[in-house]
Amino acid sequence: MRTDLGPGIKARQLAPRDLDRVVTIDAALGGRSRRAYFERRLAAARLDPEHHLQFAAEDELDLTGFALARMLAGEFGRNRPALMLEIIGVTFPRRGQGIGRRLLETLETEARRRSITELWTQASWRQDRMLKFLARAGFALASPQLLECPVHAGAYGVGAEPPASGTPAEAHRETDYGASTVDEFDKLARDLHDVRSMAKADLDAIVNIDRKLTGRERRAYMEHKLGEALGDSAVRVSLTARCEDSIAGFAMARMDYGDFGRPEPVAVLDTLGVDPDYARRGIGAALLSQLFVNLAALGIEAVETTVAHNDFELLGFLYKAGFGPSERLAFVKPLA
Repeated sequence: MRTDLGPGIKARQLAPRDLDRVVTIDAALGGRSRRAYFERRLAAARLDPEHHLQFAAEDELDLTGFALARMLAGEFGRNRPALMLEIIGVTFPRRGQGIGRRLLETLETEARRRSITELWTQASWRQDRMLKFLARAGFALASPQLLECPVHAGAYGVGAEPPASGTPAEAHRETDYGASTVDEFDKLARDLHDVRSMAKADLDAIVNIDRKLTGRERRAYMEHKLGEALGDSAVRVSLTARCEDSIAGFAMARMDYGDFGRPEPVAVLDTLGVDPDYARRGIGAALLSQLFVNLAALGIEAVETTVAHNDFELLGFLYKAGFGPSERLAFVKPLA
C-alpha cells in the first residue's frame, strides 16, 4: 500500500530495509539507539501481519517518519478489538509539517477498514510535545489506570532468596488474589504452590480459567497471547501456578523494550487469572512473588500494568502489593 500524504510525502508499509533509518531517527529523538527493540517489532509484524500495522512516511529522498501499532483483542478485559499506537516518530528537519498527523490518519484509515473502532496509546505526563500532539489529534484521557511497581519494593519486593522455579514468568488477572501479610505471603509464594514457566500445553487450562472469570469463550485471544509469550518475547516471563495437581492460576506478562518511547526495559503485566475454585489460597500472591523474583534476576527494575478504573478488587490487591500510580497516562480516540 502507498498513500499520498501531501506535497512530496508518501506513506507505505514499513519494510525490513527501513530498520537502519528508523533506528537513526529514533536515536536522534531519544538520545540512544534502540535497535534491538525495533528489530523485534519488525520481526513480529512479519510473522503476524494481521496483528500489526507499521507505516513509513518518505519523500523523494528518504524515510522521514514512522508509526508502529498493534492489535488489542482481550487485553484489559476488552470484548472488542482496538488498535494500540506503540510509537510514532518524525525526523527533526521535517517536524511541524504535519507528517506525524498524516501517519496517524493512515493508521486510522486502515483500522476502520478492519472494523476497529478505537485507537489507544500511552504517554508520560512529562512529554509535553506528545501530549499536545495527542490532544490535537483528538485523543482523550482514558479511564483505565496505569500502575507501576519497582521490582524491589513493596510487599512483593524481592529479597535474597533465589527464584523457586529457576525460570522466567509473565502476567494476567484473577478474582481473589491472596495473602494479606508479608509472613503469610512469603510462605505461600515459596512453599505452598508450584509456580513455573507457562507452556504450550497449558492452553486448555488457561482458557477454562479465563472462561470462569469473564463468562466468555476467548480461546483465540488466549492462544494468540500464549504464542506471543512463547515466541514473540525476547525473554519468557509468563507463569502458571499449580495446586492439587491442577493449574489454578496464570500470569501473562511481557518484556517491553521501548513501546511509547520508554528509555528502559520494563515488564508489562497483561493478565492475572486465578480459578475461582482455588480462591483465597494465595495463588495470586505466589504468581506475583515468582514473577518479581525472576524479573530481579533478569535485571528488570519495574513492572507496569493497566487496570479498569472500577475493578476495585484488583486495584486493592495491586496497591497492597506495592503498585502505585504511573507517570504514564492512557489515551483513547474513537474511530467510529
